[in-house]
Amino acid sequence: MESFRPIAPAFAKPNPAQWSDVRLTTAWLGHATVLINFFGVKILTDPVLFSRIGIRLPGFTIGPKRLTAPALTFDELPKIDAILLTHAHFDHIDTRTLHRFNASTKIITAQRTRDLLRWRRFRDVTELGWGERATLETSAGKIDIVAIRVKHWGARLRRDDYRGYNGYLIEGNDRHILFAGDTAFTDSFSGLRRFGPIDLAFFSIGAYNPWIRAHCTPEQAILMANDAGARFIMPVHHQTFRLSAEPLREPIERFEAALRNQPERIALREIGQTFVLP
Repeated sequence: MESFRPIAPAFAKPNPAQWSDVRLTTAWLGHATVLINFFGVKILTDPVLFSRIGIRLPGFTIGPKRLTAPALTFDELPKIDAILLTHAHFDHIDTRTLHRFNASTKIITAQRTRDLLRWRRFRDVTELGWGERATLETSAGKIDIVAIRVKHWGARLRRDDYRGYNGYLIEGNDRHILFAGDTAFTDSFSGLRRFGPIDLAFFSIGAYNPWIRAHCTPEQAILMANDAGARFIMPVHHQTFRLSAEPLREPIERFEAALRNQPERIALREIGQTFVLP
């Protein structure tokens, strides 16, 4: 039975306590959850750290069970300055995980999703529409976060299709990183070149079969990263939950094959690995 199926451990375990605040360092914790140390500013994307995602009922959750455990538990995370939420789907806004964070943690989320956080007691929630910008100032420095247009959909349930959905561009210290979130293939990423060179782009590469109208293939992710002018690409949103029909390893295998002539551009391949921007 699914309830008794074991969850495989992550491939590796990051050690953010040893990361330097004078570098840009990232680790993939699983699915769309990425820990980013942006020169001392700690950012977490779409945090999902429990064994299941879905509708929460008293004592249990109705929804898919993890295939692979998160690379870090909540208690192993550093103090997070900001959480980026791309859209309202259960595998991206996991209220059970969000409930664990301090109420003072800054939340940046898509338009018309603030109500999903009302029971979490966060005091600093900013909704962004495409093209809108938020500035995050901490003792470690200042960064700007810009919401960017992607090709997806934002409904959490069937009838709330009014909700927004974003990717994010993070700027600071003369560096730019792109967290694309979930997106089908679109030509909109070429417009990001006006911001300057993209040092690192995170792209979802799974859940395309049969959901090709909402999720890109690995090859399409590379094309969009190229359109944005990204130097390095970090593939996410695969090997964590079974949300579609493609085999577990197919997305990363196709991704590696598509970049076989440029393997140095692949920031990492497995859950738990760490990448330090050169």
